[in-house]
Amino acid sequence: MSNLPILILPDPALRIPSMEVPISEWSSSRLRKLIEDLKETMAIENGVGIAAPQVGVRERVIIVDSGQGPQAFINPHIIQKSFRKIESEEGCLSVPGVFGMVRRHRSVVIEAFDEEGRSVTIRAKQFPAIVFQHEIDHLDGILFVDRVTRYTKHPKI
Repeated sequence: MSNLPILILPDPALRIPSMEVPISEWSSSRLRKLIEDLKETMAIENGVGIAAPQVGVRERVIIVDSGQGPQAFINPHIIQKSFRKIESEEGCLSVPGVFGMVRRHRSVVIEAFDEEGRSVTIRAKQFPAIVFQHEIDHLDGILFVDRVTRYTKHPKI
């Protein structure tokens, strides 16, 4: 395992949408190593989530810790969003020192595959829902600063 360097805004690679991971790659040693390296990097950086594009890998892979330890999700997609939204403060490993208020769906349903290649459906509410939305945004080339309604901490303020 190794700690991967995190891309920092304004790196243009953070804005490129990621590609689906082909089924043929799900059990590859390359993908397993990427997942382990992402978990280690997230732990070292004290994150609650990380997406492959943040380390320069344009694949739909995220790691989320929603209270049961870091878990990998391959090709995640939000299939259902609550009508209700909540606003909370977010930050990002790729935008160090910047925090802001973001409105997101209060709950979401995500379909993905786990690191064993099993289909999983996750129903996330509150904070875990926010983390999933934030990380899936990374896969689409969207950063939390694109959704900020008000900055709470910014180096230029």
